[in-house]
Amino acid sequence: MSAVPAFARQLCDDAAVFPPGLLPLADAVPAHRAHRAAAYAGAVGPLVLAAPALRELGGLLDSGEPLELAVTAPSGPEQAAAALSAARGLPVAVRAVEVAVPPELGVPEFFAALDGVEVQAPVFVEVPRDARRPAVLAACAERGHPAKFRTGGVTAELYPDEAELAAAVAAAVRAGVPFKATAGLHHAIRNTDPETGFEQHGFLNLLLATDAALGGADEAELAAVLAERDAGSVSARVRELGASRTAAARAAFVSFGTCSITEPLGELADLGLVPASLLRRGRG
Repeated sequence: MSAVPAFARQLCDDAAVFPPGLLPLADAVPAHRAHRAAAYAGAVGPLVLAAPALRELGGLLDSGEPLELAVTAPSGPEQAAAALSAARGLPVAVRAVEVAVPPELGVPEFFAALDGVEVQAPVFVEVPRDARRPAVLAACAERGHPAKFRTGGVTAELYPDEAELAAAVAAAVRAGVPFKATAGLHHAIRNTDPETGFEQHGFLNLLLATDAALGGADEAELAAVLAERDAGSVSARVRELGASRTAAARAAFVSFGTCSITEPLGELADLGLVPASLLRRGRG
């Protein structure tokens, strides 16, 4: 049995090439291989790459185990289709596709285009932070697509506040749409970044908010969970989830993208939520 606790299994998608990490692809591929061979491998999801990066990937791969990827298509379904075509000629296994809704596309037009993309992996639809959100989530529920929520970025306005993120989580849970999160979840607990001053969500807060939404909490209650900054309180609540609630929460909150794999796991070890020995053995 994996020593990684259930709440953390496959929680961290490897987004090392994205800001603020910006690891060169030539370094990111072997680093990801090392993560997947480490003692903490059970917490590691696929390597996340933007569609254009596939053009550079071929020369970095060998004939070993196929590289597991999540491919992002920020320009929409057409870009996703081209990326999947390119991936078919590479020794990779596409485990997820993440497709943004372009500003110029209406919801029906976007999903009509997405319906034409042939893919054997889950397609996460990045939900826009505007009035289209209800229609996008409804269409995801109808077609069986999971969602993707942007939870931060390189500027302050890219971070939704507690109320906005709480409303998004509540809407996804009500619609029965699983979701992943991307960008900005740099720490386990809600915090203010000391360098930028950005208000950053904690990935454990998001896990607990998902659990609360599944239990029927309203948006104000979810926002309060997202705003909690007491590490002891948050970690205690994670420990108290139990097997069934953990499984339900993780089925709804699938994963989050992180430009570092070991830093979030290190925080979990500091909180006593994962064995510190996993990281010591993983780093050799």
